[in-house]
Amino acid sequence: MSLTLERTAVAARSGPARRRLLFAVGPAVALALLCAVFAVLTPSFATGGNVVAILEQAAIPLVSAMGATMVVLVGGIDLSIEGVMAASGLTFVLLAHNSVNGTDLGWGALIAGLAVGAAFGLVNGLVHAKVRVPSFMVTLGTWFVGLGIATVLFGTTTPQLLDEGFRSWAGGRWAGLPIVVLIALAAVAVTVLLCRSTRLGRYAYAIGGDEQIARLAGIRVARFRIAVFVLAGLASGLGGVLATIRLGVGDVGVGTGNLFLTLSAVVLGGTLLSGGRGGPVHTVVGVLLLTVLGNGLLLSGASPYLQQAAQGVILVVAVIATAWPARDRLRVVK
Repeated sequence: MSLTLERTAVAARSGPARRRLLFAVGPAVALALLCAVFAVLTPSFATGGNVVAILEQAAIPLVSAMGATMVVLVGGIDLSIEGVMAASGLTFVLLAHNSVNGTDLGWGALIAGLAVGAAFGLVNGLVHAKVRVPSFMVTLGTWFVGLGIATVLFGTTTPQLLDEGFRSWAGGRWAGLPIVVLIALAAVAVTVLLCRSTRLGRYAYAIGGDEQIARLAGIRVARFRIAVFVLAGLASGLGGVLATIRLGVGDVGVGTGNLFLTLSAVVLGGTLLSGGRGGPVHTVVGVLLLTVLGNGLLLSGASPYLQQAAQGVILVVAVIATAWPARDRLRVVK
């Protein structure tokens, strides 16, 4: 009898451990398998030029996803990404050397664009944490506020970016990699450092894991929620500025499609929607998985509708897989 009980206890302990291992390595294994399949089906997929193209496609969504990851870790969600990108991008291009006005603030334009993103994040955080409005409602509203501000700033004439210093970023390279990819890697490194070596990162996991316990432990939950949303706004602002530099013009639709890709990548990488588990490294795998999928299907001649359908199916499967172990926490009582 005692031997049976011991085996039962060992099995009970090993079950969650196996699931954690599966969620940790599963997306990376899926990415490797996907790359192998496309390399066989499409010879041009495994070329050096296409690998660099994949990294360049993933760079801007990766920047935005770093901020979104921090928000999801505390159990929130940020839907304002596209609006913040639009407002930040238009602010930047209109304050840099452009074809519409005589303003030329140089690097000050970049700082202003980032400040707009951080301001949106601050509003999101204050309304969510202090007024206690659900994060999806707050950020849904600021999404459209950002688009409205960007539309007003756009006016009637498309502003072209004339600053040669910034324009050189669009096609610039360093150590063989596009500059935008290096910026994305730096954003990932900073986020990893925040999560692993700072109080903000540790408390983000604690708040997402169980907010009540975090409060009892003396953590000022509202303050850290606000800080996380500011970081998310800053990341979206940087993404909007980088996208504007790549386009060379100010565009209200500069962030179109980034919301789906960003949040899908966060979930697909294994970060739990209820918070407390996952992180930036998981999100990197999620972004690459979706980017590789789109790139491989495009090279294979698949229609855009098939690409969207495939991404949707993968997202649903990922949500079910990551949420299933925590289904009791996520259960809605009517």
